[in-house]
Amino acid sequence: MPKQVDHDERRRQLTEALLRIAGTRGLQAVSMREIAAEAGVSLRVVQYYFTDKQALLDSGLTELAARLDRRVKQRAAGTGELSTRGVFEAVLGAILPSDEQSRLDSMAWTAYYTAALTDPALAAAALTRPDALEDFLTIRLTTAQQAGDLASDRDPRTEVATLLALANGLTASVLGRQRSHEAATAIIDNHLDRLFGSEATLRPPPH
Repeated sequence: MPKQVDHDERRRQLTEALLRIAGTRGLQAVSMREIAAEAGVSLRVVQYYFTDKQALLDSGLTELAARLDRRVKQRAAGTGELSTRGVFEAVLGAILPSDEQSRLDSMAWTAYYTAALTDPALAAAALTRPDALEDFLTIRLTTAQQAGDLASDRDPRTEVATLLALANGLTASVLGRQRSHEAATAIIDNHLDRLFGSEATLRPPPH
């Protein structure tokens, strides 16, 4: 009998091959032929699962977002109900590369972002995910402000945009080995202290 193929697993393998290339050689090195070679399959297999390169690139973005979500959940696991500050610590901490896999993922994110600057089709897919994260954190911070956990003169969206820009800038400095993950985390903690104060991290969000 012919061997049964797990199609979801095969798509995952091809997507992982794409991200390994993007994280080590950049998105300009990505092609169906290169992905086939990286995954150890024929070009025909890649073409069977992905009709064109754009479908492949979209799959890579979806996987990168899923990996970030998993890292956030891992950081939050076992801590009970997170305060608003705890949510920011989990999200911003997950953005910073802390090991080899998250470093490669950050490199792949950077490759996508760089390519999206000159590719409108890619930009439509690549830039919506950062917007969604900003919207989510802005809602959390607005709720905290309404509960009195954030000064009324602070603009939640501006604060969120500032923190995300800080995390992304620190990610670049960690990737470039300008500073360590621990040093970058300390900088983010310092900014969260200024935003929430020392007790906000212990208080769960309002129901």
